[in-house]
Amino acid sequence: MKETKLTREYTVTEDMLAVNIGSGSVRVLATPMIAAFFEGTAAQLAQTYLEDVYTTVGSVITVNHLNPTAPGCRVTVSAELTEAEGRVYRFRLEAYDNAGLIATGTHERVSVKKESFAAKAEARKNK
Repeated sequence: MKETKLTREYTVTEDMLAVNIGSGSVRVLATPMIAAFFEGTAAQLAQTYLEDVYTTVGSVITVNHLNPTAPGCRVTVSAELTEAEGRVYRFRLEAYDNAGLIATGTHERVSVKKESFAAKAEARKNK
């Protein structure tokens, strides 16, 4: 049976801070970076269920950013697959720093064929 949970670790760097990515004016981990951590972890887990010709793309994400995290801290992110229905994969998400829970969320990804999805995006340039 395939794994239904994946955990990844990140270190908060200067380029991940709210003040440096334009999402706020404080030197703390930016909410959009937490969303990116969540998506990346869920995408990696979903890929284990797919053939190489497929990938997943994010379709819905909810992030509840609960506590601030300073630069240099380690962040542990987990994505748990809660449902796989056809092409849709749903996840429960959590992120912790050394002091405890910093964010929770949910995420939905949809499987697509890599080449045809990229071609669809390119075709939209000329519309």
